[in-house]
Amino acid sequence: MEQEHRGAPRFPFIAAAEVLAENNGSRMTARISDLSVSGCYVDTINPLADGTLVQVKIITETQIFEAPARVVYSHTHLGMGLAFREVLPNFIAVLQNWLPATV
Repeated sequence: MEQEHRGAPRFPFIAAAEVLAENNGSRMTARISDLSVSGCYVDTINPLADGTLVQVKIITETQIFEAPARVVYSHTHLGMGLAFREVLPNFIAVLQNWLPATV
């Protein structure tokens, strides 16, 4: 099994998500199952191919996070791991609010 290399610890986090593929404009609604300062895991039965550039929006009842990301790995019928490419300062504050204080 391929080992995944993460730059930051992930934490369980359930939220709604929208993922927009930059290459063809396809949009999917999905669910986030974990989150870190550098990326997230998206539960979806139709993951995008590794390397696909996307825009991800994570939505909770009180806050929204948006960032460009790249699919770093995908699991058929399960989901895909996204690495954020650039997080704007106002969205860094949202991540810090969602993640444990030890991050």
